[in-house]
Amino acid sequence: MSRIHILSDQVANQIAAGEVVERPVGAVKELLENSLDAGSTRVEIEFRNGGKSYIRVEDNGCGMLPDEAMLSLERHATSKIRKAKDLEKVISFGFRGEALPSIASISRFTLRTRPHDQIEGTEILVNAGKIVHQKTCGMPPGTRIEAANLFYCVPARRKFLKTENTEAAHISRMAKLYAIAHPEVSFNVYSGPRKVFQSPACTDLRDRISEVFGDEVAASLTPLPEQEVDGCHLRGMVSPPGIGRPTRQDIVTVVNSRPVESRTLLYALTEGYHTLIPKGKYPVAFLFLDIDPARIDVNVHPQKREIRFHSEGHVRRLVIESILRMAEQTHPSTVLPEPETPMPLPVIPESPAAFVRTSIQPPGPTPEPPGSHGQTKESNNLPDSSGQTPAPPRSPLNIVSTHTDASSAHWRLIGRLRQHLALFETTSGMVILHLQAARERIRFEEILNHGGNGKSPSQELLLPVPVQLDNLSSELLEQHGKVLRDEGFSLELFGRDFYRIEAIPPWLEPGEAENFLRQFIELARENGNLLRKPGLAREELARLAVLEIATADDSLSESEVATLPDRLLNCRQPLTCPQGKATFYEVTSQELAKKFGRKIP
Repeated sequence: MSRIHILSDQVANQIAAGEVVERPVGAVKELLENSLDAGSTRVEIEFRNGGKSYIRVEDNGCGMLPDEAMLSLERHATSKIRKAKDLEKVISFGFRGEALPSIASISRFTLRTRPHDQIEGTEILVNAGKIVHQKTCGMPPGTRIEAANLFYCVPARRKFLKTENTEAAHISRMAKLYAIAHPEVSFNVYSGPRKVFQSPACTDLRDRISEVFGDEVAASLTPLPEQEVDGCHLRGMVSPPGIGRPTRQDIVTVVNSRPVESRTLLYALTEGYHTLIPKGKYPVAFLFLDIDPARIDVNVHPQKREIRFHSEGHVRRLVIESILRMAEQTHPSTVLPEPETPMPLPVIPESPAAFVRTSIQPPGPTPEPPGSHGQTKESNNLPDSSGQTPAPPRSPLNIVSTHTDASSAHWRLIGRLRQHLALFETTSGMVILHLQAARERIRFEEILNHGGNGKSPSQELLLPVPVQLDNLSSELLEQHGKVLRDEGFSLELFGRDFYRIEAIPPWLEPGEAENFLRQFIELARENGNLLRKPGLAREELARLAVLEIATADDSLSESEVATLPDRLLNCRQPLTCPQGKATFYEVTSQELAKKFGRKIP
């Protein structure tokens, strides 16, 4: 049986490095935060091979004396706190004293530093946690830290790192977030010899957003009305009503000059934009919140990425009120609806026995191709194989499926129920149809019936659609771009991280192309393994496409609603939408008779 013993400082630092420095971007982040804490007005970041082989962070901050430089490499050496109660008022980035010894324990580490009032600097070389030398050196005022061969002495950690491009994209994204949070600091970021971005110190937030995220993003934003309530000051720039993105990648939240991930702020943004952008979309937002440090906890995550508010409801209300005020100023005629009181619906049995009856069974294994009876505008008016637009739908109130006994499948539209539901009378009872679910199933199978096996049709765009991405998104697009090309997309690289969509599949509208591409990248980010299997990739693309169907089913005409059952029953799997949820429920005459206790004629 092993005896209890104390770990050496070297092993303890290597273990701590696994929490504090999980990957190269963690090392760059810790060094960058130290530079900002040192009062720097200029920061330069350089990395090679995604940060695996080399990292350099250089600043013009206050620098350190020789004794301070040596002490900074000791574990838990910090100038920020002296007792536990100080954690309640931390306003600096680094405060736990773990970053430098952790990085030095897993790399070949060189620290050069010089205070502004000294004529020479100090150089310390550390190899895998062991100090090799300390000597004087010549250098400008500030601090320069280099870390080479990251994790070379911890191979178990190194083998879990991603590709060089992926790691580089994470570093670039992190640097951009801190550049946005500190527009008063000049940033220069290099990936090897290539300049990732450069931004001088800015006094205007829009200028910094333009330098870092591009002119297109900056031009689309509107200032958020500043709010200051009970010690909380909120400001920023957001997208106006009607403009949304399919992912959360363009949401940046900064609390006390620290870029953070906050569920409270994200939920508040989503709730504030609930009636301003389509469902499933996210705003472009750069939020800056200044709050009393005693009212937040910045020590809840090993990498300090997340924070916790002591009064989440207060912060949420502040954000929502600012967004609604922005909407009123941007679109004075916009009427923000009050939450409506739900109207009770009849109780409908949801047991399997009440799911679908014989009168509305799906067609056989070889149904007619979906859309053979005509396409409406909402399903893209897809042309047939001859290139001609299909004929208009049949008479709207004579809905007959492809059953042998046509009379038993007759559906008659009675009326609409709320926004997404419609009530139909059938020969065996009543059916409640979910309009959106039906439309999603119809379009899903229309897409799957087009092309495949790398031979999908394509339509060239008269005006290519420009799309500007970040580094990580570009890397994901390069990795999985073949999936899009096989489905009829044509993408052209038109500068660093800038693409043009030249052609799209016939089932996609040109106005949906950019949103679809961003949704595809988000899918690749979250579950890229699905896209490596051709069959699953086609289904995932079809699922993404149905998300573009407008949620406002009240825009459908009566004839469009009446023809939905016919088109739905021609699908191979009409009973569920692509997400596996029911498209309709039936209540039979027998069930109604049982409920009322009398015969229903």
